[in-house]
Amino acid sequence: MEETSAQKPNRRQLLIAGGVSIAAAGLGTGYLASTASASTTAGAAHTPTPTIPTPTSKLCLPLTKETIEGPYYLDYDKYRSDITEHKPGVPLLLRIRIVDSENCRPLRNKAVDIWHCDALGIYSSYEKASSGDGPGFPTAFPTAFPTDLPTGAPGGGMHAEPDSDTTYFRGFQMTDRNGWVTFRSAFPGWYIGRAIHIHVKVHVNGVFRHGAYLGGNDCHTGQLYFPEKLIEAVSVLRPYSTNTKTRTTNEQDMLYTGDTTADGMLAVHYDPRHVARGVSASITLGVDPDAVHDGQDWPGGPFPPFPTTPPGTPTPSPAP
Repeated sequence: MEETSAQKPNRRQLLIAGGVSIAAAGLGTGYLASTASASTTAGAAHTPTPTIPTPTSKLCLPLTKETIEGPYYLDYDKYRSDITEHKPGVPLLLRIRIVDSENCRPLRNKAVDIWHCDALGIYSSYEKASSGDGPGFPTAFPTAFPTDLPTGAPGGGMHAEPDSDTTYFRGFQMTDRNGWVTFRSAFPGWYIGRAIHIHVKVHVNGVFRHGAYLGGNDCHTGQLYFPEKLIEAVSVLRPYSTNTKTRTTNEQDMLYTGDTTADGMLAVHYDPRHVARGVSASITLGVDPDAVHDGQDWPGGPFPPFPTTPPGTPTPSPAP
C-alpha cells in the first residue's frame, strides 16, 4: 500500500519507488460481445459504444463545473484502464474526452484520474470509514443542515487518511491525440447522503514517465452522474439490491447541479431489457488547461445549496 498522504511524497514530486506500470486491460471480448449483441437485438433502445462529434470552431463548450474531491481521494499512480480488480457489478465502459473549453481543441497527453465506490457504497482504501465502521461516517442523515464548512479532523480540506490497502475502482489514463481516455469498471453503488457518482480529476503540465504522472497541477476536479432511469434499473440487480443504505436521488443530492454535460451528466447507452450485460457511458469535459483547482470548490458558491429535505426522503406521488 502507498504511504499515507502525511508520509508519502506526492507523485508530482518524485517517482513511486521502482515505478508503477500497470498494463491497461479490458473486461474481455465477452463483455464487448454481449453489449454488441444487446444493441442489435430487435427493439433494443440504445447502442453500446457512444460517439461524440468532433468539435469544430463553431462548437465550443461551457466549462464543466468544479466540485469537491471529497474525503477519499488518493494520489496513487494506478496507470490502468481496467480498474475493477474483479469486484462485482454491472460492467461499465466509461469514455471521457477532455477539450479546451475556449477553442474546443482536444487536450492530449493529460492525465485523467477517476475513483468511485463499489456496489455497496464502499471505497477502496477507506473500507472501514465508508462502511460506517470508522470515525466520522454518518449512520443517518443529520437532523439539521450545517451552516459552514467543517473544521478540524479529518484535515486537508475534508481529506481522510486511508484505513485499508485495497485499490479497486481507482486509476488514471493519459488522453490520446483526440483527448479521449477509456476505463472499464463496474457501475457504482450508493451510500448515505450522496447520489451515485464518479469522481474525476484532470492533471496538466506534468510529465508521464514509467507509469507515473509527475509534476504539474489539477485543472479540473468534478463528479459525474447517471440518469435516474438507469439507476433505478441497476438498483434492483444484485449486488446492488443487497445495499440496505437509503439511496439519495440526483435531485436530493447537495452537490448535483443539473442534467447537462457541464453539470457532469453522462450520456449512457444500454439495452433496457438486459441492463446486467453492461452500460456504456461517455462525456466531453470542457476545461481551462491554465486553471489551477485544489479540489475544494463547492459548485455554485463557497458552500453548497442544501436540499430542503434530507436525502432519501420519499417523494410524494402525484394525486390521481
